[in-house]
Amino acid sequence: MATTKLTGKDLRQIGYPEGKVIGFAMKALEAHYKGKSKKFKLELLQRVIENPALYLKHEQLGAVAKSLIIKTEHNETIDLLKNRLDYPIYGLEGIEPGAVNQMEIAMKLPVTRAGALMPDAHQGYGLPIGGVLATENAVIPYAVGVDIGCRMCMTLYDLPPVFDRVQTERLKGMLMENAKFGSAVFKKPKEHAVLDRSEFNEINILKSLKDRAYSQIGSSGGGNHFVEFGTTELLSNENEFALPAGKYLAVLTHSGSRGLGANIARHYTKLAMDTCKLPSEAKHLAWLDLNSEDGQEYWLAMNLAGDYASACHHQIHERMAASLGEQPLAMIENHHNFAWKEQNEEGKELIVHRKGATPAGKGVLGIIPGSMTSPGFIVRGKGEQASLNSASHGAGRVMSRRRAKETLSKREVLKHLNDAGISLIGSGLDEAPMVYKNIHEVMAQQQSLVEVVGQFTPKVVRMCGDERFQEVD
Repeated sequence: MATTKLTGKDLRQIGYPEGKVIGFAMKALEAHYKGKSKKFKLELLQRVIENPALYLKHEQLGAVAKSLIIKTEHNETIDLLKNRLDYPIYGLEGIEPGAVNQMEIAMKLPVTRAGALMPDAHQGYGLPIGGVLATENAVIPYAVGVDIGCRMCMTLYDLPPVFDRVQTERLKGMLMENAKFGSAVFKKPKEHAVLDRSEFNEINILKSLKDRAYSQIGSSGGGNHFVEFGTTELLSNENEFALPAGKYLAVLTHSGSRGLGANIARHYTKLAMDTCKLPSEAKHLAWLDLNSEDGQEYWLAMNLAGDYASACHHQIHERMAASLGEQPLAMIENHHNFAWKEQNEEGKELIVHRKGATPAGKGVLGIIPGSMTSPGFIVRGKGEQASLNSASHGAGRVMSRRRAKETLSKREVLKHLNDAGISLIGSGLDEAPMVYKNIHEVMAQQQSLVEVVGQFTPKVVRMCGDERFQEVD
């Protein structure tokens, strides 16, 4: 007996586009036209695609018609504004032209309402790293970044920050035992409530990522991610931690949401680029409307990835605290690859994307690291509206990874590390201290954005790779 059931291939052959339109059509046929001939169904759907507006109020096919119209509208190229919106640039003299050009394009998006470029900015995909962009009712996956929820976290301990040979070897052992990077994960990952979140069961892309998220929890990514011991000096008795000014042993971590965030970013970036057609120079800035199903899904998935990134950091610090045999006196943390719903001065809600930028609302604490041989800073935001309550997320690169590998030698990097008294595990030439801007200059360029609460000096650093730097090619 011949089947009367249509397939997605049948629908594509009569012009139905890839995506949720086909799903809506198949669902409508199964629910309301089961038993009808294949010819009847094809002719019906043909009429709908030829004139979807006639079927918008149709009880059975309205959702199909609406989806077709939205798809058609989104397949038309969206024009950029002729003139870009004004925006401030902090530390322009130290920012490469490519990053400025990317920001110029972002400020021409029809959904853009404000923006700012931080002093550590450099070129990326879509929005430059160090770019801050406020949009209306739209979220741009590539303006959040691939490593969703990439963040900083620091804990302070009531222990003397002594880094003699014996103590340094002890701390190295702790880093080797309690920090995992890249493809290395813990054999017995720790449980965490974030893994029980309902989003893992309610959003299709997340269903396939839960096992990977469980296996990677408590670990760090590759690249510029690190776990390190150092000395934090609080500069004043007047601080949010109720701690006296002085020096403390500290653990500082930098990492994100691992494979979970990367796969969310890839999935929703493709959806955005499929439905939001922009000129070629702006294609990586494709957005999802927050009133759409895809936009709502991405927002939920992004927030889950951010909470997962936070959980990874907390587990790293829990392991370090257990090894030290101490409970931390204080913890400071912040995202710097994320999007937030925030109100502007007129009370209008905007979506503020910070891609490599630190939240710096009035009184908000954050961490701005330097390099492995230069200090990082605990900062308190000043709430500067011009910068969209933002500051830099670090020193920023002045040298690409490729150029670093081609031009730097292990000998000069090792001398630099030894002169600075840094003990390093892992890493490579592409993360050498000299690939970064001068953090003191970067901080000077954003004095109107943040005030310094404390300074962190790294001493024992672990990055991706189990080998010591001396053995890395």
